[in-house]
Amino acid sequence: MNPFLEIRGVRFSPPLFCAPMAGLTHSAFRRLLSDFGGYGAVFTEMLSGTWLLNENLRTSPAVKRRPQEGLVIYQLMISDPAQVPAVAGQLARISPCGIDLNCACPAPHIRAAGAGSELFEDRDRLAAILTALRERFTGPLTAKIRLGKPQDNWQTPLRDRLRLFEDCGLDAVTVHPRFTSEKLRRRARHELLGELASWTRLPLIASGDILGPQTIHARAHHFDAVAGLMLGRMAVVQPWLFAAWEGRKPAVDYLEIWLRYCQYAAEDFEPQYVLGRVRAFTAYYARNFMFGHTLFSAAQSARDLATLREQATEFLGNSPAPVSTPCIDSLA
Repeated sequence: MNPFLEIRGVRFSPPLFCAPMAGLTHSAFRRLLSDFGGYGAVFTEMLSGTWLLNENLRTSPAVKRRPQEGLVIYQLMISDPAQVPAVAGQLARISPCGIDLNCACPAPHIRAAGAGSELFEDRDRLAAILTALRERFTGPLTAKIRLGKPQDNWQTPLRDRLRLFEDCGLDAVTVHPRFTSEKLRRRARHELLGELASWTRLPLIASGDILGPQTIHARAHHFDAVAGLMLGRMAVVQPWLFAAWEGRKPAVDYLEIWLRYCQYAAEDFEPQYVLGRVRAFTAYYARNFMFGHTLFSAAQSARDLATLREQATEFLGNSPAPVSTPCIDSLA
């Protein structure tokens, strides 16, 4: 993998990306991630086009960004080509460094809306949306996909969509090598990445079950052809992961980092939403510890942030034993 990925004059260095994750990659978390650095760009949560049209882009925690975050790519959930001009115009007001179209999400309510992996299956509608986006956005335009439906000839529609992405002027594609129906239950098929990369002239960014440098070292030949790597759940478990990836060893004070996240969430969210955001983060953060279920349970049962802060301070302040490699199984 090259040390950087350059698209339309925008250099992503290193070509490491933090994945879009619903309820997680909002401004408070991106701010925490930026404290450690080491990534090339971070994605927003998946943003509904309809929602964006009615949102205050300067204050919304899902959308607003701070200079220290670096390059932020805005991921869109759109199902109607007629909506693209207004959505693109709205985003233009904040000058996104890149736009990504979600063609991967397998969640039933997203599919029911005709978006995510359902959009991937509707070639004509997908082409119309991509064409409209390319006409109105001159920066890096990408798409995130899965392998499609688990059928005997799954390769045929996937190769067709990759050609469509080229024809519509996309600049790169992120592939999560699981089938749509698998969600996060089966392992990501990293062994397919080389073949998938050979099917397109677009740079391929690999996603799914990448836990850190050890994943790449153990299967280096699977990743030889990719142009970038996208880390998701493990980056929430360990926000310092990107920095550690590039050889730096940031100081990790588990309690201070957790309290800092609480502060950032309180600054960016309305009071009634802060506890929910901290609970979501803590469900991941607790995976760092041998007895992390204690912290997880405290987060889920706490009636207010003050109670959770007291319980988390007691747990994290007593030097809990860390695990060597956190497990992300069952983390959605």
